[in-house]
Amino acid sequence: MRRTRITATVAAFAISALALAGCSGGQADAKPAASGDSTPIKVVVLGGIGAKGILANNATTSVTSAQASVAAINDKGGILGRKVQIQVVDDTGDPTVAVTKLRELMAGKDKPDVVLNSGPSTVTEAMMPIVTQNKVLSFDIGPTVTSGDPKKNPYNFDLSAGVPDYINSFAEEMKKRKVKKVAILHGSSAYGELFGTVTKDSFAKAGMTVTGDEGYDIAALDMTPQIEALQQGKPDVLVLDAYGAPLGYVLQGIEKLGWNIPIMGNTSVSATGLIATAPPTGVLGTSAVKNLTMQVFTSTKHDAKDKAVNDAVAQMKKAGDIKSSLILAYNYDSMFLVKAAAEKAGKFDAAAISKALIDPKVQKSAGTAILSEYAFTADSHTPHVKPGDFLFISPGPLVDGQFQ
Repeated sequence: MRRTRITATVAAFAISALALAGCSGGQADAKPAASGDSTPIKVVVLGGIGAKGILANNATTSVTSAQASVAAINDKGGILGRKVQIQVVDDTGDPTVAVTKLRELMAGKDKPDVVLNSGPSTVTEAMMPIVTQNKVLSFDIGPTVTSGDPKKNPYNFDLSAGVPDYINSFAEEMKKRKVKKVAILHGSSAYGELFGTVTKDSFAKAGMTVTGDEGYDIAALDMTPQIEALQQGKPDVLVLDAYGAPLGYVLQGIEKLGWNIPIMGNTSVSATGLIATAPPTGVLGTSAVKNLTMQVFTSTKHDAKDKAVNDAVAQMKKAGDIKSSLILAYNYDSMFLVKAAAEKAGKFDAAAISKALIDPKVQKSAGTAILSEYAFTADSHTPHVKPGDFLFISPGPLVDGQFQ
């Protein structure tokens, strides 16, 4: 079973990359207090469902999780007696498109009460000034350096854990494996750069030698030069950040060089569909992934005993398609958090809900599933997750968003 979350160090992280919810008691299941306002609560979820390949699949899962979250909350009587309506906006995964459409919504008569996004972190970065200026409650699954900083974005909450928490789980796993020397390979995205910086510092503080730290252009088709440079340091393990097509090119480069090195992929790796897909469209079961283990949440690995997650998967299947892993389904937890916070505040107001969301009792009562507790604080609107809530597993087939 999944363990409870604890407060850890602050920072933002992305990915990664996830969903569902609800069986606990408390405010999340309490009878909603009537607010006297019968107008629907308007939720907008942005996602690149019109994009191509892995981005479209991941966005579809994220959007489905948001739709399922709204349906589940409406089944519980809505929020403060008000039904929740959701609008899907296809931003094609393009920050410029996301900004244009979000500004149109903010200027229209149906201004949203809550904005959700489906990543990547570049979309989060673009939308933050707009939701903050308009004082609209928002949640993102692709955090940036500042998206979880309440001083800069007081109404936004990251749903993906902070970089230190992800990295701490790497450090704990490497201690078990008795790793001494580490090489790091990461992409040039905002998330990738942050991942590279924090891993390098954290591993060094944990007593490991970082033999190399290389970044690659995510638009490149060949990462061999960076891989060769890291190979020269003779590390015990390669820590890898790669999402989508770049992951395939990295794995090709490693095979091309004949480098027999254990690879530990982050949640961007486990969120990439080719990992769970057999040839010719994927690499599952091939020599390219023989040395790979990848980071996932415990909720992303199927556990027949985990009722909260299994109930959430069933709710998602009613709402739409689960085309990628539950690491992309954080948005399911969003409305459970909003409901618990609004009922604590006694009104639907972005500032009041934001304040209530930092209350540990509200977080525990929300009934979330992908993360059982988000541990937001007054200083950080980023979840804080302990190492025990992560697993490192070999690639395998995905069934209903979970690795088998």
